[in-house]
Amino acid sequence: LLRSNSSRLLLASGDGMDFQALLVDEDRAWLMVGAKNHIFLLHLDHPSREPEKIFWPAPKEQVEHCQLAGKNVETECANFIRLLQPFNSSHVFACGTGSYQPPPGLTSPLWGPGAPTMRLVTHSLESGRGRCPYSPREPFTGLLIDGELYSGTSSDFMGSSAAFFRTWVHGAEQSYIRTEQNQDHWLHEPTFVGAYAIPDTYNPHDDKVYVFFRETAMEAGQWERRHIHARVARVCKNDVGGKRSLINRWSTFLKARLVCSIPGPQGTETHFDQLEDVFLLRTRDPQNPLVFGLFTVSSGVFSGSAVCCGYSMAAVRAAFSGPFAHKEGFDYRWVEYKGRVPYPRPGTCPSETYDPLLHSTKDFPDEVISFMRTHQLMWEPVYPQGHQPVLVRVNVPYRLR
Repeated sequence: LLRSNSSRLLLASGDGMDFQALLVDEDRAWLMVGAKNHIFLLHLDHPSREPEKIFWPAPKEQVEHCQLAGKNVETECANFIRLLQPFNSSHVFACGTGSYQPPPGLTSPLWGPGAPTMRLVTHSLESGRGRCPYSPREPFTGLLIDGELYSGTSSDFMGSSAAFFRTWVHGAEQSYIRTEQNQDHWLHEPTFVGAYAIPDTYNPHDDKVYVFFRETAMEAGQWERRHIHARVARVCKNDVGGKRSLINRWSTFLKARLVCSIPGPQGTETHFDQLEDVFLLRTRDPQNPLVFGLFTVSSGVFSGSAVCCGYSMAAVRAAFSGPFAHKEGFDYRWVEYKGRVPYPRPGTCPSETYDPLLHSTKDFPDEVISFMRTHQLMWEPVYPQGHQPVLVRVNVPYRLR
């Protein structure tokens, strides 16, 4: 990970010390690294300096319980640090698998005269469930904003059910909230990739969190072969769920397909639907960053990687402002919804921008909440600028990562 010719220091992915969480602070020149049972703090301006470290193992009884459940003691039954997020000016929020019982904690990365050495604080924090995955190998995403953690992760020991959560870390006021359980049209076997907070207007009450993932597509047809689609979804930061329905559930959760494809003969397209990674390129306008996506495709005759760049927020917002998709007809096919859309438009944040009488999602009319229970998917997909990738590598012995 970091090598210095003038130092014996060499951190590498070996001895089970897989690095799965990295957090860099360029202003203070440190890099925090999450590994198996450890958190390291590297001083980037002094690479020969011995890194500070915290030893944070899982309790012995949890390791034994993990082994009894049939997990591997070396590669699974430990506390693998999966998430490092800035908490405030002096602390970082850390979360690990905890030998399949995820614990959260705060670390202090300060050093220097009068500053404490790096230490772990675990008191007064809630459980790690819904914040961090149980497994060290499970893809997930986490984003900490204003003391609240948005996370896409599994919600059980077996990893059979995944959800997008918002939970409080410490001192936050908003309630626990998540996607609906056992509803495939909300999420169907999702693999979460990234999450970002992006303002929609100059009013902070309109701020949204966008989450990127891939999932098994329900709209591909009940009798067709299994299709994976890349997705972008969004929720309002001030979503507190419904009053009589969707209690502690997102009432603004919408999703749309991200398309990355190359044209083929006779008008056919080859789709790169396995979304692997996302990068947000911030611009001078905080409301309009550019989204870069890394995609892969794999079949019996074709494999490769592609980078689609320049998904504009205008295109993303246009999809969420467009028609909804729903099931209709004797065969329940997914089609464009052409019925009446209730007011305020589903997915709108409660704010004076659109209606001064709506102060909370609990103020939404029942018909809006009822609509949101069954209409998560937008009909129109999101295409990148130029409608094709900027970089493609196919039929090569490697994948872009």
